[in-house]
Amino acid sequence: MFTPRARAAGVAAALTVVTAACGAAPGTQQSTASSSSGPNAATATSAADFGGLDKLVEAAKKEGNLHVIALPPDWANYGEIIQKFQAKYGIKIESETPDAASADEINAVKTRKGQDRAPDVLDLGQSFAISGAGEGLFAPYKVQSFDKIPEGQKEATGLWVNDYGGYVSIGCDAKKIATCPTSFADLLKPEYKGKVAMNGNPTKAGSAFAGVYAAALANGGSFDDIQPGIDFFKKLKDAGNYNPVETTPATIEKGETQISIDWDYNNAAYAPQMAAKGLDWKVNIPSDGKYFQMYAQAINKDAPHPAAARLWQEYLYSAEGQNLFLKGFARPVLLPSMTSDGTVDKALAEKLPSVEGSPTFPTSQQVDAAKAKLASGWDAAISG
Repeated sequence: MFTPRARAAGVAAALTVVTAACGAAPGTQQSTASSSSGPNAATATSAADFGGLDKLVEAAKKEGNLHVIALPPDWANYGEIIQKFQAKYGIKIESETPDAASADEINAVKTRKGQDRAPDVLDLGQSFAISGAGEGLFAPYKVQSFDKIPEGQKEATGLWVNDYGGYVSIGCDAKKIATCPTSFADLLKPEYKGKVAMNGNPTKAGSAFAGVYAAALANGGSFDDIQPGIDFFKKLKDAGNYNPVETTPATIEKGETQISIDWDYNNAAYAPQMAAKGLDWKVNIPSDGKYFQMYAQAINKDAPHPAAARLWQEYLYSAEGQNLFLKGFARPVLLPSMTSDGTVDKALAEKLPSVEGSPTFPTSQQVDAAKAKLASGWDAAISG
């Protein structure tokens, strides 16, 4: 799905941000993929190809850099993840345009091929991961924990692997809203006039797309039928309740978005931020529209720092990396196995927003059909 990246607050100052003006002269890719005595990092499909994880670390440190884009520091705790990776391995992470979307990542892979400013790794909505793999843009790589990742959450050769995810949720400023909504049906109530926002445009942003999908499930639709979700938001607009302002921590603090449909890990992460500012941000998983989705990791086939790219993947799928996602209220893909083997941080797991039942997932074909339907119907529903 689409990946909304409308966040650049929190610990952004701790990152090394690279900005590239349009028309700037491209860099030339560093020749770090292999040496006469070492493995070819660009074709390595596991740490074993390097001679083990320690040798992969050595190769990555020699490269010294990792270039990422579309990783907001307050999205799923990426700010701390980046800091911890840099501190652990001494590899400098260049984080560019954190508010970019999945489409921007794919475009950067294509247009910056052969340049040292090409992204080494990608964090993608699943449909973009699937389509990018189909276009031959990614390198196959199996992290050491690959076999523990559930079937259906990874491409068989490791071209993409789901990493973390969450449920669509409804965030609410309980200081300004007397009774916070707990369902999509609630959002139509007159007391929420002009107050219901989303994190982006659903034709471009993954969390907003998921919000429409969840609304469809809440109103008689299905993974094969997103139209009831589009119809719901038309009703919301016609009732005067829909707020077109895109949610950010700043809009919440200013009171511009008092109710927000977003991933639960985003809404949950806002709560402590807003508490420090005197707000009471509550989070509910809507009782009538439970929708869960994960985001995927992939390695650029032409990554300028191929060893560092593979080490980044190993870190994200380690117990340390997975617990750091959990710290950001995201549900890591290895949560079931880590719960079984005792490596999960139980205190962090207990802080996740509560939800009943097990998640179900649409197929890539269902998502593609829903995206097409939304693309053709959303503007008319909201602007008509």
